[in-house]
Amino acid sequence: MTDFQAIFQDDAGPERIAKRMARAGLCSRRDAERWIAAGRVSLDGKVLESPAVTVDAKSKIRVDGKPLPQIEVPRLWRYHKPRGHITSTRDMRGRTTVFEDFPEDMPRVVTVGRLDVESEGLLLLTNDGELARLLELPSTAWVRRYRVRVHGRPQPEALEKLKRGVVIDGVKYGPIEAQLDHQGPSNAWVTVGLREGKNREVRRLMEHIQLSVNRLIRISFGPFQLGNLEPSQVEEVKQRSLKDQLGLKKTEAQAQGTAKAKPKPKPHAKPKGQSYGSKRDQARHAKTAARNAARAPGRGNANKTGAGHADHRRKPTGR
Repeated sequence: MTDFQAIFQDDAGPERIAKRMARAGLCSRRDAERWIAAGRVSLDGKVLESPAVTVDAKSKIRVDGKPLPQIEVPRLWRYHKPRGHITSTRDMRGRTTVFEDFPEDMPRVVTVGRLDVESEGLLLLTNDGELARLLELPSTAWVRRYRVRVHGRPQPEALEKLKRGVVIDGVKYGPIEAQLDHQGPSNAWVTVGLREGKNREVRRLMEHIQLSVNRLIRISFGPFQLGNLEPSQVEEVKQRSLKDQLGLKKTEAQAQGTAKAKPKPKPHAKPKGQSYGSKRDQARHAKTAARNAARAPGRGNANKTGAGHADHRRKPTGR
């Protein structure tokens, strides 16, 4: 189970510089390591040559001569990526990137994973590179679900084969969910669910069973849904909802350590005046008690000598 708690703390304590840069939303950990190798990062006035450095809140980090942005509260957005947009900050071929498609007031963000240029649908965005990394981890085990239009006729036995996992060109692909939704004259719609997200995984798997993909839409990533988002539309996930979905739901008292402990259960005891057993037993006990009371009406005043009991012996006549 992935632990997201640390990234919501104001000060995570000492950590590797690449992780600190990722948390600031500048880049991923890998990109941070590349930037350091390229001499773009300095620490306390000295240009770094290796990412094997630990920093803390007092460290002065600069990237391209500019101070590292202040680490903010992790945020998450849902974005409907249009077909034809590339998931990259820049493209040598001049294609439109998703970052050019964002609103002008959008803060610096990184993408959670990627969608290839011909794919469309849900792409998650965050201002925290460490959150993006954690969401991408296979150990998080979130299902990414796709609606896939393929040319051909998917066969049940072929889809069943994918559910058991396959090896393609030496690459092992884990079990996936694959369900035929609709078969048309030449195309079919299939819903695919997977947890790994390897490069072009859905397309390679469909090609493996002799089907060609002509449309691919990601409809969900874990608990987050594409829903009714229009192409190019961006919508932020509310902070409370984000924490709930990450398993961080706590009451304010719990977060401050002031929540009251639950009272210990009291030992089992018979309450005063309460009878146990079946109704028949209770009725029998009541009858017995009433009969005993009728036979000995004065018992409550009896002394040790038996005073109060009726004496039916014949009294002497005095003869």
